[in-house]
Amino acid sequence: MKLWAWVLIPAVSIVISGHDAPNSETHFVLERNVPVPMRDGVVLRADVMRPPEAGKFPVLVYRTPYGKDAAQQEYTTFKHGVERGYAVVIQDVRGRHNSDGDFRPYENEGLDGYDTIEWAAAQPWSNGNVGTFGLSYPGAVQWLAAVQNPPHLRAMIPAMTFSTPQNFFYAGGTWDMSWIDWIWDNIAWDTRAKKNLPGPRTYREALAAWKEEGPKMLNTLPLLDLKPLQQAAPYYFDWLQHPPEDPWWNWSELRDKYARTRAAVLNLSAWYDDNYGPEGATTNFAGLLKARQGDKDPRTHLLLGPWVHGVDNTAKTRSGEREFSPTAAIDFDEVVLRWMDHYLKGMDNGVDREKPVRYFVMGRNQWRDADQWPPTARETSAFLAPASDGSSTGRLQTTPFDNQDSFSEFVSDPSNPVVNMYDSSGAHDYRKLANRADVLTFDSALLQEDTEITGPITARIFVSCDCRDFDLWSRLLDVSPDGTAINLMSPGLDVLRASYRDLSRGRQLLSPGTIYELTLQNLITSNVFLQGHRIRLQISASFTPNFSRNLQSGKSEVNSNEMKKAHIRVVHDAKHLSQVVLPLVPVVR
Repeated sequence: MKLWAWVLIPAVSIVISGHDAPNSETHFVLERNVPVPMRDGVVLRADVMRPPEAGKFPVLVYRTPYGKDAAQQEYTTFKHGVERGYAVVIQDVRGRHNSDGDFRPYENEGLDGYDTIEWAAAQPWSNGNVGTFGLSYPGAVQWLAAVQNPPHLRAMIPAMTFSTPQNFFYAGGTWDMSWIDWIWDNIAWDTRAKKNLPGPRTYREALAAWKEEGPKMLNTLPLLDLKPLQQAAPYYFDWLQHPPEDPWWNWSELRDKYARTRAAVLNLSAWYDDNYGPEGATTNFAGLLKARQGDKDPRTHLLLGPWVHGVDNTAKTRSGEREFSPTAAIDFDEVVLRWMDHYLKGMDNGVDREKPVRYFVMGRNQWRDADQWPPTARETSAFLAPASDGSSTGRLQTTPFDNQDSFSEFVSDPSNPVVNMYDSSGAHDYRKLANRADVLTFDSALLQEDTEITGPITARIFVSCDCRDFDLWSRLLDVSPDGTAINLMSPGLDVLRASYRDLSRGRQLLSPGTIYELTLQNLITSNVFLQGHRIRLQISASFTPNFSRNLQSGKSEVNSNEMKKAHIRVVHDAKHLSQVVLPLVPVVR
């Protein structure tokens, strides 16, 4: 029997005076641990904040696995929402903190979110108009609930979240290793405390233990042998049993479900968000537009900044080593509440008359408003060509390389993979990778004028291998005159497992020596390469520890540790035009 002491705390109403600044004061009614029953009888608990005066208010719902109490200490949107005349529901998701039930990340959020939204709409202090907001997990729960079509959901802001499990749990057929860190730091310690399991039982203990345990866990093979999480996170091992093409994942697939919601959706992400973020925001935006063809107001916008993952980062002007202008920062609370003011309150604040797309152009460091995403661009191919004049760096050139039997080759060893030297997100200098023998580098000529690339980027690379499988990493960088080589996106958008070259057909191992065309379609950015810079493409077969290593033996890293060195050829001749297709946009001067 589980003894959850906080479950016994009754819901209470108190009037709070909060101070955001010396001369401002916020009064609101706060009800703590209000029980919210789910359809299966499990009770979730929420704090409810609302204006002190009597009446019915539009409702904002925020659902989190990280603790509703911590959220109220960390974020200001809740109090600002009350100031604007909203009731705010802040809920612990199933199995977390004050809520009952067992926690299985994401799997219950669809129906639980539906039930919570409809509960909020039915309360005596609610006028029946409900909106949802949040970033990352609190963003994902919104979509999972929205596609269940709760009748009272009017608006939502799912920030920095996904569109498909194939680019969330996986990326290009590789397993996302950051789930280990996420579970260890955020979830497992609390589970151990509740279930009396061995191991760290506080957040601080978990962070301290990660310094030793983390590297060992990230290098564990097979992946299913990850013993430190077996008791605390059984769902992780369930996930590993389902490859990316498995229909089991359909519960978290959004791309075929946009017609199920009529809510007004503001899609928000950033160029240095985690890999699923910019792809998710742009895919979800396009899917909603298609589902709402013919609507006078499709009720969906797209906002793409230059930040890394996280609410606080949207107020910053720096991502990693790259500094942007002061205008790069936004007021996240104002963005959320302005959207809600229009679609929940009916305020004529101009939201519906603004251009539906707003994105930040890096390099030029300015915002741009547009009628569509992607913007109109001229698709221009940069063709791969071998190094010349004894250089170890290949070329990206505007004309195809028409020699016969031309290729660049490297040896990939899964036991000595290419390692991401940075453990933080954002822009970083990767020039040192050009010195590795297992990394191919291709540079353009010096740019004679500023060159803007905005939108989806496609890499079509012809390859062969003396192995049954490998991963193709194709990373795009901006090279400054001093040699600094800055990445333009987070890892994961730029990888494809060769055996998943056609995901609809499942895993297809390679025939050694056969040339295959591999097409990477998830690369995306908006960046002006300044005059005197170069465009760089770096190709490798690994990039750890961000994503799982391909063993190259034909065996899966999920249940095997059998590795094989492999000779990998990138073919660039008259019959095999390996290239990167870049969306060139006229530079606004």
